[in-house]
Amino acid sequence: MAERRQQSTTSRRPTLRMVAERAGVSTATVSYVFSGRSGAASGAGVAEATAARVLAAADELNYRPNIAARTIRTGRSGMVQLSLHMLSDPWSLAVADAVNVEANRHGLTTLILADGDWHAALDRVESDVAYLDGVGIDEDAERKLADLVQRGQRLVVFSEHLEPAGFDVVRSDAIPGCELAMDHLLERHVRIGCLAAEGAVRLAPTQVTRYTPYLEKMADAGLEVDPEWTATYTEGQASAFAEAVRLLSRDDRPDAIYATTDFAAIAAINAAHMLGLRVPHDVAVIGVGNTPDAQLIAPTLTTVGPTDFYDRQARIIIDRALAADDSPAQLHEFAWSLFPGASTDLDSSTTHAR
Repeated sequence: MAERRQQSTTSRRPTLRMVAERAGVSTATVSYVFSGRSGAASGAGVAEATAARVLAAADELNYRPNIAARTIRTGRSGMVQLSLHMLSDPWSLAVADAVNVEANRHGLTTLILADGDWHAALDRVESDVAYLDGVGIDEDAERKLADLVQRGQRLVVFSEHLEPAGFDVVRSDAIPGCELAMDHLLERHVRIGCLAAEGAVRLAPTQVTRYTPYLEKMADAGLEVDPEWTATYTEGQASAFAEAVRLLSRDDRPDAIYATTDFAAIAAINAAHMLGLRVPHDVAVIGVGNTPDAQLIAPTLTTVGPTDFYDRQARIIIDRALAADDSPAQLHEFAWSLFPGASTDLDSSTTHAR
């Protein structure tokens, strides 16, 4: 009889009250924990040990909070949405990882939007905050942003051009960093090639892009830019690798490469390895972005980028999600620095070819 009663109890859909009984707390405490406000980060409410006990009880009972009901009751969905324009880029992956870690600390769930139309996607799914990368600066993008703000959607937008207009802006101007990268290569090299995104090269004559510092710094140094030493890739590591192989297979190949992203720089290092070239003795490589992957390649990648960008940005995003009220939109600026690695250091004992 006891066994049948136990089976009957466990076969029922677990409720908030059952979690409270298992954890030895009130239903109000359980509700507070699942609101995402518990723990030391909130500064008040439920102690972390109590919250951990509640979460453990919920896990034992396989309890899942009713998201729709919570949204209606609290005005919060517990969701953080990320719209990342290129998921294969180490930069995007690092952003997603950092935000996911910070979101988990506060009981929030991260959702990455696979739909390229971020406006339509945000129209379909409720979220406490949405992070947008690659929004653009045209009138259509501004209209879509204004529409989301008017409907009460909290936004954090990564942009080197937009100003806060009801949404936070994270600004990390890459151009000064790109200039640092070129200055670093020019200390030892004159035969410098460029591995750049196709769009950056196409737009460079009329707009400042990551390709512009390459042209300007070479001109300032009195060096002629060989068009054949500019290799352009489309969005994707495979394209960057193929273009790096083509560039480094030339009889008159450059002895240094300025790559406009870290993932393109890593592709260049891998291409050099495949061709039997030593990095940096035969070809030095520098990237842009300061992504975590820069430390995972051998030799380690010299790169430029902001310091502690991913964790700091994640805190900005989650703080906006958890804010009790709609405080004024802010501009968050990140300065860039040079992070030397072995891929440009001829004196490093760690440089080698695979």
